[in-house]
Amino acid sequence: MTVHVAVMDPVPMFRHGVVAALSRLGHLVEEPADAVAWAHARPGGMVLLTMRAAEDLDQVIALCGVRPRPLVVALPSGEVSSLGVRALRAGARSVVAHTAAVPVLQRAVAATLDGETVMPADVAALLVAGRGGRPPRRSAPSPQQTAWLRRLSEGWTVAGLAADVGYSERAMYRLLKALYQQIGARSRLEAIMLAREEGWLQS
Repeated sequence: MTVHVAVMDPVPMFRHGVVAALSRLGHLVEEPADAVAWAHARPGGMVLLTMRAAEDLDQVIALCGVRPRPLVVALPSGEVSSLGVRALRAGARSVVAHTAAVPVLQRAVAATLDGETVMPADVAALLVAGRGGRPPRRSAPSPQQTAWLRRLSEGWTVAGLAADVGYSERAMYRLLKALYQQIGARSRLEAIMLAREEGWLQS
């Protein structure tokens, strides 16, 4: 099965190596500057996305919002287990360590195209344990805090939220930081993802 594949990585040598490895399998491999625009132009394609930090989850979420949804294979480097779990929860289909050997990457791409989800064993273990690289959850948000999370998930800025509820922007940042700690999230994005998973945002 031949598909369009985008390779997203800041290091040209890595990109070229992946392009060569997947081209040998007959895929049409490209190195676009904008993964989301590429996914819109190549319906049914696959995106291999290097992840170096939790902030890269924004790109996974953006890609998974494209319709038809591309197959996203996350390539976490560094903290593979934690980033891998977060990538899957954000919508990635498979996870392959950035340092994986070429045959491992080729098999993972083939399996993902066949409808399977591929991941390292330590990522699977975290998913099964229900931890997923998050700090321990302390307690669910109050109704007011849930309303804040709902607005943030809808794209509200902290400044807009603060003005709406009557706090200064600085006070709102402090309140949100306390909320993230309360529910066991490290960032706004992680708090929104957790709120969606737990069903807190359903009205």
